[in-house]
Amino acid sequence: MGTDDEDGVARRWFDVADTAPLLLDTRGVVTSWTGEAERLLGYPAAEAVGGELAGLLGHGDAGRLPDVMDRCRRDGGWAGLLSARRRDGRPVSVMARITSARAPGGGSQWLVLLNEMADASGWDMSRAVLEQMVGGSPIGIAMVDTDLRFVWSNAALAQFGGGRPEHRLGLRLAEVQPGLDSEAIEAQMRRVLATGEPVLGYDLVGRVRAAPHRETAHMLSFTRLNDDRGHPMGVYYTVVDMTERHRARQRLALLDRAGRRIGRSLDITRTAQELADVAVPGFADLVTVDLLERVLRGAEPTPGQAWDDADGSVTLRRAGRRATGGPGNASGAREVVHRAGSPAVRCLVDGRPWRVERLDPLDPLDPVTEEWVASLPAESEPPSALIVPVRARGVTLGVTTFLRRHRHEPFGEDDLVLAEDLVSRAAVCVDNARRYTRERDAALVLQRNLLPRRLPEQDAVEVAACYRPADELTGLGGDWYDLIPLSGARVALVVGEVPGHGIDAAAAMGRVRTAVRTLAALDLPPEEILAHLDDLVTRMDDEEGMAAETEPPEPRTGGAQTVGTACVYVVYDPVDGRCVMAAAGHPAPAVVLPDGTVTFLELPQGPPLGAGGPPFESAEVTLPEGSTLALHTDGLLARGERWALDTDRDRLRQALEQSADTLELRCGTVIDALVPARPYDDVALLMARTRRLAADRVADWELPADPVAVAEARKTASRRLAEWGLTDLSFTTELVVSELVTNAIRYATGPIRLRLIRERTLVCEVFDGGTTAPHLRHPRATDEGGRGLLLVSQVTQRWGTRFLPEGKIIWAEQSLTDPGV
Repeated sequence: MGTDDEDGVARRWFDVADTAPLLLDTRGVVTSWTGEAERLLGYPAAEAVGGELAGLLGHGDAGRLPDVMDRCRRDGGWAGLLSARRRDGRPVSVMARITSARAPGGGSQWLVLLNEMADASGWDMSRAVLEQMVGGSPIGIAMVDTDLRFVWSNAALAQFGGGRPEHRLGLRLAEVQPGLDSEAIEAQMRRVLATGEPVLGYDLVGRVRAAPHRETAHMLSFTRLNDDRGHPMGVYYTVVDMTERHRARQRLALLDRAGRRIGRSLDITRTAQELADVAVPGFADLVTVDLLERVLRGAEPTPGQAWDDADGSVTLRRAGRRATGGPGNASGAREVVHRAGSPAVRCLVDGRPWRVERLDPLDPLDPVTEEWVASLPAESEPPSALIVPVRARGVTLGVTTFLRRHRHEPFGEDDLVLAEDLVSRAAVCVDNARRYTRERDAALVLQRNLLPRRLPEQDAVEVAACYRPADELTGLGGDWYDLIPLSGARVALVVGEVPGHGIDAAAAMGRVRTAVRTLAALDLPPEEILAHLDDLVTRMDDEEGMAAETEPPEPRTGGAQTVGTACVYVVYDPVDGRCVMAAAGHPAPAVVLPDGTVTFLELPQGPPLGAGGPPFESAEVTLPEGSTLALHTDGLLARGERWALDTDRDRLRQALEQSADTLELRCGTVIDALVPARPYDDVALLMARTRRLAADRVADWELPADPVAVAEARKTASRRLAEWGLTDLSFTTELVVSELVTNAIRYATGPIRLRLIRERTLVCEVFDGGTTAPHLRHPRATDEGGRGLLLVSQVTQRWGTRFLPEGKIIWAEQSLTDPGV
């Protein structure tokens, strides 16, 4: 009964290429049969019209066609695969779409669209074949039509949600699994339908209804299905569960972050806070790190230590804390009391971790953590908890607590292993920081004890000094400064730096500083001081090398070498304002003139001590009264990089130009302006404002080389002491002048000068042209001479010889406050 006119009617209702349309009445009887349907199933219109479609299909799924019609009446349409048999008996798989329709003359009918599911080689892609091929696959597989409605899926897809395969047919993904990001998945399907390009490895991370606390990860791949002529029929996609692999990647990523972020410093509290920061929010919602107070002080923890609290509780210091959505608040390492019998105390005692899937309200925690738990919504489940002891080298240093809120799945065994790995990594860093803290504190104490606690009082300069140790990463260095009173009211200003870091560098600095003070007592010129010091440093290094060959090696913390020590040595004379200086591998001092102008002295640069090279040279400059010398180590400018010193002189000039009420404040201002709170290298700054002795405090006479001049010298000196109000010192001074002038006349040549200087002491100096130093002798009872210098040494504080290019000076000092000394 089917005619070409009827074919035209069906095509007007649904004009789709390569589709076999036909019409059914409400009972499933064929009312219109098209040529495409005849070519697909082999039945001519005369045999098909008037017969039931189920009978015409006659194979496989045809028996469930009445159920399909019922679904169409209930839901308004259906699409899916049907296995059928052609008229010649060959099986065929068809994709059928059935929707309600109205004939032009009125009446309710069904429109059926059939597409053959067969490849070009002709083998049948029947439903049975599909089930055999992929039905038992552990990979979720599904097919959707061009409207993105399910037409087939295997049983494995149910494990990803959405129910059994028959429950999916005719539905879209958003209707089956509303919890997924269905819009993003369908966008991928539409892209595949439009372009024909497959999408492989599309990652989807989310949560399913069956396990709302468990994050899942799936990998989807999409491929377009085409008919024989290459027209799209739908999308074939697969779903692979990647949850375990995803969790493994997350764990590895967490451990990688921990390796990069924990232990970046040698500060204990910062390391503990880094552990908390790494674990939140990816692993836990709250992390606290509590350490023993001994650990924070750098002290050695005691294995099997007993807790001192009488009630069995343990007081720890909260060194790190991080909560979801909030910053850490471990500043100050506040005290936290863990009550007796609490999980944290048990972990401290037995050294084993503690885990609970859901926290029992009866499990006591520390009060601060209990406040966080109490702040959670009342309707939420109790949090999951993990407590892991912080252990290093077999000793417990503290505990780390991890809590998860209800939105996360409870901690499992894998999480416990991961937490132990995290904490063990942090424990090593904490213990390293603890050991460094102990050593750094010891080195700092040694360094500060070796530096001058108080600079000596004198009238030559007003002085201020600042020292800032290096940060914890580079370690304490060997910088030092000093002020050494010399004869003739002069002072030596010294700043130096020993290479290396740690307690060894501090000890080496002490040795070099002591050597400088010893050599300064010889009253040698600065270049000769450095030459002797260079020889001494070389011998020190040789001794270290010999000891290393004969003794077993010991752990080195920073290196005790003295070769390469840098030093600048400045001698200032307040009588005439002359300043003589020499440097060994050290920056030249800066000078702030009385008008505020800042200049940098031109100083011949010698090699570092012990390094070998040309002889040291000195430079001389006369400074106006009120000039300020600024001696500093290289860390003030270049943060330890010698090659960059010149580039930062402008910054130093600007800092020195800043005014301050006192020299002490000015010194601190320069340090704060140029040096960070945690500098790369130690910084030492010594600032000295020059003074001049008034002319009335210095008396100078030329004496003839005649013994009769001795009596006149005694009288002249006595008159000047009377003018100064120092008559109590007249007898002693006459004795000193008599002996020193007599020796000069008897043993020396050239002019003789007598000078008295009234400073904090009374200084008597006698200059002659000789180059032979006198020696103190202990004469026998029968000797008639040789008692002059012995008497001088007995009646004065100290005496000595200072050589000049044109001769020598023999000097002696007397106390102004205690004439008997």
